[in-house]
Amino acid sequence: MSKLKNIYRVDKFIVPESSRDEFLSRILDTHKILRVQPGFIQDSVLEHTEGPGRYNIVTVAEWESQEAINSAKNVVQAEHAKSGFSPQQIMDRLSVQADIANYTRVSE
Repeated sequence: MSKLKNIYRVDKFIVPESSRDEFLSRILDTHKILRVQPGFIQDSVLEHTEGPGRYNIVTVAEWESQEAINSAKNVVQAEHAKSGFSPQQIMDRLSVQADIANYTRVSE
């Protein structure tokens, strides 16, 4: 029997320095919602400090399954809609570029 692999949602952002504080505040608010969802395991919100690289903010959230991610996404979208928050509008206004994808751990 094969063991199911956890899914890692990795969001990488290029955030102008002038937009950093507002954007991070929004990310942290969203992660508060994610952390209490079924299937959530752990997360990290990371900021680039040294070395070459395009992305200066990276978030990683580990989930038990794709179904858990989908369910959490629905909850977050509903919360955003209730408050009138549009992530895409904020990213456009703040000139944030994103690279968002799901990953699994490579077996050794």
